[in-house]
Amino acid sequence: MESISNIGSIVPGRETLRKLYLNVRNCARSCYTCNNNLITDALELRTERDKMLIGAHGLVFTGTFDEAGLRRSIEGTGKAGFDLIEIPLMDAEGFDSALAERMLRDNGLAVTASLGLTPSTDLTSDDPTAVAAGVSTLERCIDHVATMGGDVLCGVIYSAMGKYMAPASERGVANSQAAISELATYAAERGIRLSLEVVNRYESNVFNTGRGALRYLDGVAGEVSVHLDSYHMNIEESDFFQPVHDVAAAGKLGYVHIGDSHRGYLGTGTVDFATFFRALHDVAYDGPVVFESFSSAVVSAELSNTLGIWRNLWQDSDDLAAHANRYIRDALHAVGTIDLH
Repeated sequence: MESISNIGSIVPGRETLRKLYLNVRNCARSCYTCNNNLITDALELRTERDKMLIGAHGLVFTGTFDEAGLRRSIEGTGKAGFDLIEIPLMDAEGFDSALAERMLRDNGLAVTASLGLTPSTDLTSDDPTAVAAGVSTLERCIDHVATMGGDVLCGVIYSAMGKYMAPASERGVANSQAAISELATYAAERGIRLSLEVVNRYESNVFNTGRGALRYLDGVAGEVSVHLDSYHMNIEESDFFQPVHDVAAAGKLGYVHIGDSHRGYLGTGTVDFATFFRALHDVAYDGPVVFESFSSAVVSAELSNTLGIWRNLWQDSDDLAAHANRYIRDALHAVGTIDLH
């Protein structure tokens, strides 16, 4: 068998590398005589060519994203040791992406962006005006991501984010799928990927599980991925293992949020992080892993009401973020050593 180190130049893409890593790891597990060398080569391949970016959501640090808010969140994210910041584009009209790009460059951080649509920009609406407004808003957000040098726009970008009083209609889902297909082309032309966040039943009625997201994507053209979030999975999924495998097997796992059941310090709630991180490792996931936590002491009053953040589970953003960075990296390192067993 040719050494992994000798074939790196002919392996072009991240998905090819991911599959190669899985094949080599599985081969090594079944071959005692070459196990150590193959596992070492596989781990080195993944480390050098598929660096996973660990990030923090901007709302960990501030509820506003003007110049002062951008500085606070970007500098706080870097100080905590993260590689990436996810910036929520709550004000797509007024957001200064050129300023954000300069600050990101000065602090050496990668960036993604997210948002949740509103009733006036709901892609599932029967009102063509609302759907058109949603498409326009998302195009503006895609442009912001491109200007900042990012490559992912994620979140609840397929419907309004909020409690619906009825299931989504077939027409509404079709409206959303058509709009996302159009936006996927717009995004791809600018080097941006769309990733659709799977949220709980109180924040969208389109889909609430990984399998539901895959069914939705059956009606979408273009490269659009699924965004899993441990907080929402804890409410809607049967476990933390199968959804990761289902979505990854379809080639659609593109983004991950890490949050505990109460949105507080990681490891102090009911989320089964051990299984979740093990599943991410099993499928050789190498995309962004972003910590998300909210407190009404930090986020805006409007978003606090939308997300139902009535309690303050933390006050110190810097301590919370530093703890999360250590927690995520330690967990990923620990599950990685299973390959040596």
